[in-house]
Amino acid sequence: MAEVEVKPKAKLYVKKFGGTSVGSIERIEVIADQVAKSFHNGQRQVIVLSAMAGETNRLFALGAQIDNQPYSREMDMLVSTGEQVSIALMAMALQKRGLKARSLTGDQVQVHTNSQYGRASIESVDTDYIQGLLQQETIPVVAGFQGRNSQGDVTTLGRGGSDTTAVALAAALEADECQIYTDVAGVYTTDPNIEPSAQKLDCISFEEMLEMARLGAKVLHPDSVAYAERFGVSLRVLSSFEAGSGTLIEFNRQTNSDARVAGIAVSRNQVIINLPDLEAGSDGYTQVFQNLAQIGVNVDLIAKSQSSVDNVSFTLAASDLEYVLAKLDGLTKTWPLGKIHYETNIANVSLVGDGVFAKNEVAAKVFDTLGALGIQVKLISTADIKMSVVIDEKHLHSAVRALHHAFELNKV
Repeated sequence: MAEVEVKPKAKLYVKKFGGTSVGSIERIEVIADQVAKSFHNGQRQVIVLSAMAGETNRLFALGAQIDNQPYSREMDMLVSTGEQVSIALMAMALQKRGLKARSLTGDQVQVHTNSQYGRASIESVDTDYIQGLLQQETIPVVAGFQGRNSQGDVTTLGRGGSDTTAVALAAALEADECQIYTDVAGVYTTDPNIEPSAQKLDCISFEEMLEMARLGAKVLHPDSVAYAERFGVSLRVLSSFEAGSGTLIEFNRQTNSDARVAGIAVSRNQVIINLPDLEAGSDGYTQVFQNLAQIGVNVDLIAKSQSSVDNVSFTLAASDLEYVLAKLDGLTKTWPLGKIHYETNIANVSLVGDGVFAKNEVAAKVFDTLGALGIQVKLISTADIKMSVVIDEKHLHSAVRALHHAFELNKV
């Protein structure tokens, strides 16, 4: 009796394309060609799309013309429509090429989230519908950035949320790889717009990538990296504009005695808020950060010193300043916060490298490099995996370039 040859199951890839990748009909046609080629080469694919470049901002602006503080539920309903445009156009482009494709909203895919409108978290993903489409050789084209809560309302995942949608689908479908296509060739040692000698990394650890994303690198949303690490999703960053292997975010990458700085992340448009006169030992600063967390404000770096009074400084995005000052003013009625000072035009420069900053000579090199340029460090935060320094934004480019060369990142 002849043996029946069992063909290996085709690999499954979840591919996310960002706003610039689908920013025009011409770009959508290019991506459709890429997807069609991969299909004919035997790949199974789930496509996740962002809204076309600039569309989400346009929708937010429309809402603001009605009300500067609209109900968040209605804003989610409004801004979620951007992705519906891009997925419908992509499905049409694939169908024109003779492929079976179906556009799907987050609701149709059953991406279940909590009810934190504007910044929802994914709780679970149903895969039966998508699995059925894949079995029929139909390409699902899924709206990123959105889901539904337990009441059936549309929710959105916050800026960059399409990355998280893609990773969540890849985890639920047990995909071979989640590929995030952007307008850059991969993850770089720093922003190439600041330092032209920045090098593309072939690989980076999840821990390093998560820190880079949290500290300002825009190539991946931090939530997507954390989600990928939690569920063991193989994650790769590639360019939708040029061929290449991109950057692989690696599991269990071992550090060794030769551990080095992996990259430099930057956060522009920051402010420092200083509370210099807290009553020593009071819970005032605890209340500050609890209240800021409750209103969704991300505090990037905190420094605290104590003598007869507590002195607390922290940084946050300049766009949150007026909101935070109003919140702090309200807290002064209950807690002895003292006079509130703030400083604008600030930048945060962060060096990232797993296990690097246990070495004292690394910090010394940072201070020597910046000191030689006359750059004052206003705040500093260190951990085994990162070192962040807060400086005047006018020194950002010179600081990044000097540190990039001091740690020989141009030779990676």
